Amino acid sequence: MYTPPEQLTQQKIDVPSIYGQVDFSITPERYAGAPEDEAEFVGLNPDIRARLLENEDRMAKIRTYTMMGDSTADAYAALIPQYGFRTLVSMLETACDAGLAAVDNPPPELRRLIAAMERTPDWLDMALVEDGARRERNEFANFVPYAIRGTFLATFMNAYAALPMAMTGTLSNASSAGRVKETANFFTTTVMPGALERHGAGFKAAAKVRLMHSMVRFNIMRTQRWDVRVYGTPIPQVDQMPAGMVGMFFVSAKLLKQGRTAFNREERAKVELARYRCFLLGLPADLLADDPQEIVDLMLTRQATLRKAWDNQTCGELVRSTVSAVVANEHLLGGPLRRRMELSLSKLLLVKNHCGGDYSIARDMGVEISTGDKIIGSLTAMVMFGRLYAYRLAMRIPGVSGLVDRHLIRKLTRLLKGYGRAKFESDSEDYKPATKAPAASA
Repeated sequence: MYTPPEQLTQQKIDVPSIYGQVDFSITPERYAGAPEDEAEFVGLNPDIRARLLENEDRMAKIRTYTMMGDSTADAYAALIPQYGFRTLVSMLETACDAGLAAVDNPPPELRRLIAAMERTPDWLDMALVEDGARRERNEFANFVPYAIRGTFLATFMNAYAALPMAMTGTLSNASSAGRVKETANFFTTTVMPGALERHGAGFKAAAKVRLMHSMVRFNIMRTQRWDVRVYGTPIPQVDQMPAGMVGMFFVSAKLLKQGRTAFNREERAKVELARYRCFLLGLPADLLADDPQEIVDLMLTRQATLRKAWDNQTCGELVRSTVSAVVANEHLLGGPLRRRMELSLSKLLLVKNHCGGDYSIARDMGVEISTGDKIIGSLTAMVMFGRLYAYRLAMRIPGVSGLVDRHLIRKLTRLLKGYGRAKFESDSEDYKPATKAPAASA
């Protein structure tokens, strides 16, 4: 029987300015745990959802982490009234770059955050993490720049999960473009050589993303406009899990479809990279499964228990602003055709992954997909996948793999310049009022 961790209720004690008034015994409205509840389980066999709902331990785990933030980083973010958010970011950057000794009188909360990230998990194999990063460089150089916008849209498809993004002022085209580029910047940074070592750029980026999420929780909760009974905790761990585990999910799902039950060396390396990246981002061990079936079941259970809800003022505006935003990376997508390729592919990914293949649903969202988009997007996917497989083959050839990897590193370096400097900050002056609780979809 799964027992919720002590940290769940301990949040009230550790960070009273965020969680002091929260009743952690409640089950928020967003949690759709009954068979009759309509959940975000698009395109999957209802029998699969029924099987998932029968696993009481996993269900309890997902329910628990719907109410769980990141108390270690949250406690540091709660110092905003004392230090100001820019000072907190600056101290964190210094601690990541040069160590805590370089920070003038660091607060205990910063010491605990850095210590938590420096702790080496028992399961960690850094050589495997580096191997996973080497293998992922192909995808981040040759496919992600064209697909990141379409992948990012997943964040906005549910009103319960999307509300924090709407409240933090991301409804304009400029801010939407910035968030897409920051996301691409973060994940691309983490696959560079040595990025996740203690003083690597990926370690620092993870620390800043973690603090940014905690700043959102702190600022949203003190507005007194967030209804925990409806939404659970702002940006709960269960909503951070998909972004961190999506690669693990696809690797695991493919493996299981082939009738296998264990990772091979290449797959294990990618999973180890993803798990350690999630660890640095503060995800709890309960959500860092290393078994293919459990990885798939965790992700699907999250979808099977997230109540279906679409709000046009929240979800619709976020989707439309992201589709309209200029996010093309000029170091890769220098011409009008390449920019069109990226946008068309993003639209097709929206339809395939979030509209069940129904173009009319995308049109109802305000996203028009022309015949040209369908043709160009499909051709782009063919070209990108062809390039991925060509590089993958070249990286397996002795004497050639090293040259290919160095080429990919140079390409990723140019891409990072094109994405621009990622701030990973959340300024409460940009926040919008919370909308009313969304009605569950009929």
